Amino acid sequence: MNTPSMTLLLMVGMASAASAHQANPATPATPAAQVAPAPPRMALSPRGTAATQVSGKWVEEKPGAEPKYRDGKWITVDYGRPILRGRNHVFGSGAEYGKKVNGGSPVWRAGANATSRFTTEVPLVIAGKTLPAGEYSLFIDLKEGAWTLILSTQAAMQKYDPKDKSATWGSDNYDAKFDVLRAPMRLTTGAASVDQLTVGFINMTQAGGTMALWWDKVQAAVDFKVGQ
Repeated sequence: MNTPSMTLLLMVGMASAASAHQANPATPATPAAQVAPAPPRMALSPRGTAATQVSGKWVEEKPGAEPKYRDGKWITVDYGRPILRGRNHVFGSGAEYGKKVNGGSPVWRAGANATSRFTTEVPLVIAGKTLPAGEYSLFIDLKEGAWTLILSTQAAMQKYDPKDKSATWGSDNYDAKFDVLRAPMRLTTGAASVDQLTVGFINMTQAGGTMALWWDKVQAAVDFKVGQ
């Protein structure tokens, strides 16, 4: 049996408990730390693309509007990009010149793994010879002090197949009978060493320019112009 005094004590206790709960709210749980996913594993020689456009024009389609580039034609190089990883004089010298990067083939793949591919949407004139628009395999004949660019119609494997002896993987199975253009390249030696093989287009106009390759301290370049 509750007496008035007991009821009062119960009410005071309940109020005190409520007050204590409000004064000391439960500490919210700390959210779990977000862990970044592991990056995908990189290929030892990542694939790269060099690209430019020619034969186009900048058009102001409306008075005062920002000009837009129209009707350009693509020239691209798709290639593997090997890294020096501390190596020096990667092309060698003397009787051994080019042998390591050639890997037993007569020419260099100018890249790594799958065959390097050169694609142009317009005819090009290189070393006085006209290269029709199309897709070609790209190789370089390495001689110390004298490099030769090779563009070939020989088929290239998309995936390595050791049983396929007609198509190239890199420069394996290379056959000179498919060459459609050979052109000498200008060689210069730089002060800085370029760690990863790089292909690019320099000194470009809409009528032509230069394709260049840099690796180690070597720069090799060949000029071209848009043909008819």
